[in-house]
This record gives sequence, structure tokens and C-alpha cells, in this order.
Amino acid sequence: MEIFKDLLKFSVVDVIDVILVALLLYYIYKLVKGTVAINIFIGIIIIYLVWKLTEFLNMELLTGIFGGFMKVGIIALIVVFQPEIRKFLLMVGSTNFNRRRKFLKPFSFLKTETTNNTDVDAIISACNKMSMSKTGALIVFERNNNLDFLSSSGDEMNIKVTQPIIESIFFKNSPLHDGAIIINNNTVKATRVILPVNNEKNIPQRFGLRHRAAIGVSEKTDALALVVSEETGHISYFKDGEFVVFEDSNQLNLMIKKDLS
Repeated sequence: MEIFKDLLKFSVVDVIDVILVALLLYYIYKLVKGTVAINIFIGIIIIYLVWKLTEFLNMELLTGIFGGFMKVGIIALIVVFQPEIRKFLLMVGSTNFNRRRKFLKPFSFLKTETTNNTDVDAIISACNKMSMSKTGALIVFERNNNLDFLSSSGDEMNIKVTQPIIESIFFKNSPLHDGAIIINNNTVKATRVILPVNNEKNIPQRFGLRHRAAIGVSEKTDALALVVSEETGHISYFKDGEFVVFEDSNQLNLMIKKDLS
């Protein structure tokens, strides 16, 4: 009975502790959802709960076995969850949390208004023209996570976003058309950027390296990506490492503006 009495003695700190752990598990789950790592994550949670149960029941042998597994297995987990850990640390280590609407949604009263002046209309118009001429393009929108570590792989720029600028960069005879461009707050930060390519997800063979790069950058950071296929002229939109379905250019325009706000 004494044990149960101790369990019922909750303080304010205990409640906050439980809430923070629940939030942490929730965001970790969101990071690994839809990947192979989700099964490993669920397995770890089950083993941890069994370990704590055996410890509570004073089952010393099983407690020692599970405890040893949890302590030694942490190194293997870092290797297995390397992409997810990187994305989580990028999210947590961001310099501007006010723009992380999803992260701060439970604490919306702490937010201040922020604006993004990117001319999405001009970018969509440029993509539509490049789609008609089957000009390949890869456009990355920087949001909360700083992408300077990617910009350094290309040519740093400081050009205001306009429709003619976007079209001229990806013109087939332009020296800047290879690779991706990174846009932040209506400025082209860099061109000819080399992006991480995702080789894990199975995507249709009709999609090439641009699409894999768009999946990779939107999966490892909170960036958004637009791809114009050189083979079909089809425009694709990527967020959180996934294809985002849209009906027409108007809907795509509204979606990007919402995601950038």
C-alpha cells in the first residue's frame, strides 16, 4: 500500500515532467512516422516499458538483461536514427522558434507575428513557363532551419526574386542551371547548390535525381522544395520528405504561401 501511496503523491513538477516527456515522444514520433525507423522506435518503447516493469516488480535477472541492452544499445540507436536525430537537432537548435508554428502550436500565446515576403506568384509563374518548355528546375525555400551549410556547396548570390530571374537561372544554356537554388525572404541566396539525395524511399522510376534531392532536403530540414521535371514538365511540391498533392497552380500557390507564413 505504501508504494501506491507514493505513486499518488504528484507535485506540479511531476505533472510538468510528464507533459514534457509526452511532447518529446510526440515530436520524435512525427519525425520517424512513415519511415522504417518507426518500427524500431516502437520496439524501443516496448523494451523500455518492460524494463521498467521488471524493475518495479524486483525481477533482478530480467532487469539486468534489459538494463544492459538499453545502456549498450544507445550507440547502435544513434547510428540507426542518424537522419532523424539530425532533423530533430536542427529543429531544436533553430535560431527562430517563432516561425515553427507546428512546434509552438500548444504555446500559441507565446508567438509573435512574422512575415515572409517571398514573391510566390512570380515563382509559380516561372515554374509554369518552365513546365511548358520542359526546363528542369529545383527550387528550395528556406524556412526556420538555416541552410548556409548547403549554400556553401554552390555559388552564393543575393538576387531579388522575380519571374525573369528564376527563368534565366534555369535556362538550359545558363551556367547556373545545374543544381538547386535556395530562396529566403524573396532573395536567391545561392545557385548550383548540391543537395543530399534520398536513396531510401521507393519513388516511381519516372522521377529523377531532382525529385530525390527535393525529398532529401525537405526530409533532413524544414525546407520546402519545388521541382519542374525536365522529362515531363510536371511540377512537384515537397514538404517533410513527402510529395504534396495539389490540383492546380492556384492551390499550389496558396499552399506555399501558407507554409511560408
